[in-house]
Amino acid sequence: MSETPVLTADRGAVRLITVNRPDKLNALNAATLDALLAAFEAAAADPGVRSVVLTGSGPKAFVAGADIAEMNGLTPVQGRDFSLRGQKLMRRIEKMPKPVVAMVNGFALGGGLELAMGCHLRVAADTAKVGQPEINLGLIPGFGGTQRLMRLAGRAATLELCLVGAPIDANRARELGIVNRVVPAAELEAETMKLAEQLANAAPLALRGVLDCVNVGGECGIEEGLEYETAQFGLMFSTDDMREGTGAFLERRKPQFNGT
Repeated sequence: MSETPVLTADRGAVRLITVNRPDKLNALNAATLDALLAAFEAAAADPGVRSVVLTGSGPKAFVAGADIAEMNGLTPVQGRDFSLRGQKLMRRIEKMPKPVVAMVNGFALGGGLELAMGCHLRVAADTAKVGQPEINLGLIPGFGGTQRLMRLAGRAATLELCLVGAPIDANRARELGIVNRVVPAAELEAETMKLAEQLANAAPLALRGVLDCVNVGGECGIEEGLEYETAQFGLMFSTDDMREGTGAFLERRKPQFNGT
């Protein structure tokens, strides 16, 4: 068994976070949820990290779901606490001030799809499969699956995926808006890192502004969302990065953003 459930490594300004339980298809137990939360907290606090890539260890799975062996013995109160533990992690990822890209290298089922949906962008291998199969276990999604899936794919697709419980392939997931890009499996890491590096080179405060606007505006009325966007837009004019970006455009050179 893997001794460390989560591995981290830096590739320049990109932090790679890997769920490291390949013998369990990277299933999420309580210890892994806690380790992931700590890894994302550390990435958020590290000024050298500008974007994050999340993936699973081994060739088969991103995360194949929550750990059924651990869940089988839970009481109702413990089950509620397990759900809250997972939801805390997903919400932390969703509210990260730096873009997080899920590199979906295999099965992303149940808690695995919920984990991927907590990320800001999702790049999937053409061999990947995603789904919410909890109904087959007499359960429902517990880490935010019904809510984020509905926001990404709509009510009809959410009901079908959650009520039927059958997985779908990566191309169908892209059609539904669940994943952003599908690439050949052999090119997944290169294409995902290329995207993450592009994000890492963008203006950090502008990235955070976009993430904040989508997170806040997506949960309120249009007038409140527009007001928030306007406030964030004005705030950008106080940054060195805005002067650098507009100046570089006028001078026809590549901008060098420093996050101030």
